[in-house]
Amino acid sequence: QVQLVESGGGLVQAGGSLRLSCAASGRTLSRYAMGWFRQAPGKEREFVATIMWSSGTTYYADSVKGRFGISRDNAKSTVDLQMNSLKPEDTAVYYCAAAVAYGIVPTARGAYDSWGQGTQVTVSS
Repeated sequence: QVQLVESGGGLVQAGGSLRLSCAASGRTLSRYAMGWFRQAPGKEREFVATIMWSSGTTYYADSVKGRFGISRDNAKSTVDLQMNSLKPEDTAVYYCAAAVAYGIVPTARGAYDSWGQGTQVTVSS
């Protein structure tokens, strides 16, 4: 498995921005997809965005498309989630995750077998 550590959460007003970062270690990432999920209180953990490490192909949930951007840094083995135009409904614990990818961009929670500890993002109205 890949070891993942998130950072960068916090409190922000609606319309503001935050940048989350996830540091990965323990595996060569070329075969992996790195994703971000989130879980709000009382709700299921949901897919936010993912990036294929080798190709850089990205995919986003409709709810964040156009507002969030996912990127990776090969040299640092980090994956970032830039979140702009934040809304109160974006409030959640955000998790970084890793999945071995076989050419198909994984968006299902069950496809990911390595998870970080999560970081809280709170957007006030």
